Amino acid sequence: MMRTQPPKVNQHLPENPSIMNTIQNPSPQELLLALEAQLLGVIEDSSGSTQTVELDQAMVGRLSRMDAMQHQEMAKAQRRRAEARLIRVRQCLEWIAHNDDRYGLCEDCMEPIPVARLCALPDADCCVPCLNERAAG
Repeated sequence: MMRTQPPKVNQHLPENPSIMNTIQNPSPQELLLALEAQLLGVIEDSSGSTQTVELDQAMVGRLSRMDAMQHQEMAKAQRRRAEARLIRVRQCLEWIAHNDDRYGLCEDCMEPIPVARLCALPDADCCVPCLNERAAG
């Protein structure tokens, strides 16, 4: 009887270690580019929600109109937050492109921001201890 060997566990992944490292650990630039695309999508999606609310009472009741105005204000706030974050992401991408040492340093204590934090929040501008200090006072 002929025995067959079990298939490789990660058969679909390339065997080149440098490629494996890229797949498992995307670069900060890749993370920032993905975040930039996501923010551009949020901004584009919110453009319809921020248009003027129709004030025709015959078409829409007072409460529905108030609800629509509240949704409009929330969409505007979301858009402003996304635009502000997009500016920060593009600044980080510029720093990386120009080999500027400011990317990855805490703006408050000037210590390196941990890699795990940058992976979770690639546009982070401070470390967690400094963020807690900002929140406290």
